[in-house]
Amino acid sequence: MNTTIKDIAKLAGVAKSTVSRYLNGGHVSEQTKAKIRKVIEETKYEPNSFAQSLKAKKTNFIGVIAPTLDSYVTSTVLMAIDEELRKRDYTTLIISTSKHVDREIESLISLSRQKVDGIILIATGVTEKHIETINSIQIPLLIVAQEVGQVTCIINDDYQAGFKMGQFVAQKGHRAVAYIGVTESDIAVGQRRKQGILEGLKTAGVSDVKTFVSQFDLQDAARVTHEVFEKSSPTVIICATDTIAFGAMKTIAKLGKKVPEDFSIAGFGGYNISEVIHPSLTTIRFKNEETGIMAAETIINLTNGEEVPNLQVSGFDFIEGESVKSVKS
Repeated sequence: MNTTIKDIAKLAGVAKSTVSRYLNGGHVSEQTKAKIRKVIEETKYEPNSFAQSLKAKKTNFIGVIAPTLDSYVTSTVLMAIDEELRKRDYTTLIISTSKHVDREIESLISLSRQKVDGIILIATGVTEKHIETINSIQIPLLIVAQEVGQVTCIINDDYQAGFKMGQFVAQKGHRAVAYIGVTESDIAVGQRRKQGILEGLKTAGVSDVKTFVSQFDLQDAARVTHEVFEKSSPTVIICATDTIAFGAMKTIAKLGKKVPEDFSIAGFGGYNISEVIHPSLTTIRFKNEETGIMAAETIINLTNGEEVPNLQVSGFDFIEGESVKSVKS
């Protein structure tokens, strides 16, 4: 007789709904996870999700793990992935992890147990635990937004985008620059984008750059902007994302100053609202829809056993808004 979720719950001493949450990547305490995991390993339990589909060679289900659903960039990529997969008769199973690394790991395991044909991980960082889990699940997998040598990846051209922005700011005559970035655990945004900005500035003769670190949210960016003005006197603030730029603008307004009359601001992301606000934001717009379509095509090719490039790079457009003014050198 096959082991059921009810059996697992009884042996682990938990509710059936708790086992179901665990299998579907939901929130379960670490202690409870350990008990359920042990029972599953001992009973060699295999979930019967999509049992009917499993009679066929493929399920036509693709799992997509996203850090959040309220991000303009992530949601645009997700919609493009879903639309392209639908065109090809695939169903998308989307899991949001609320930027918790442990949930990403659990979601990888959960999707593999549900026998999806492939998994797309939209990553904000990749740890050794990620790699260990990816190697263990033996399912075609694509990482979007981060580069990992052992895994097929699609990334934004963060270095060149940063380099372009750095050169533009320098050409506008700015010599005192502040940069609000993010933690370097995010290789793409925290390291490569920053490196591109600094080298773009440097090639144009700008070396006076003060760097600061913010979370990805507007409130923390507003807080960090106060720190920027306490520790430096920039004529321009380059921000790692448009959201961070909006936080900086909020603080500048609260201080009774104006953009770009008193301080210039630039960002990355190219959100639609960046063009609507006044002054419109100078920013980099990454080709998110193109990335989503590319991701859908790539994961399907991987599930079919076809050769795909180990690394693909999505392009960007430079959007010159009104938020960066020219200054005298």
